[in-house]
Amino acid sequence: MIKIRLSRGGRKKSPVYRIVAIEQSRKREGKALDIIGYWNPTTNSKKINKEKLSYWISRGAQKTKVVNKLLSE
Repeated sequence: MIKIRLSRGGRKKSPVYRIVAIEQSRKREGKALDIIGYWNPTTNSKKINKEKLSYWISRGAQKTKVVNKLLSE
């Protein structure tokens, strides 16, 4: 099953998250199928490619709770 979830990056105590489409069984920083956007919680900036998001949802990808909350803001 494909999930749309966060993948952590950045430095220690300064996280930056990518919003990725990835197989559910892979690790958090494993190889993603596609990068949909990013979210920086320190500055609360985010950028999401709506076309890629709708493509993966049409293919049956499930959003996690955190990603769903980010998208609704």
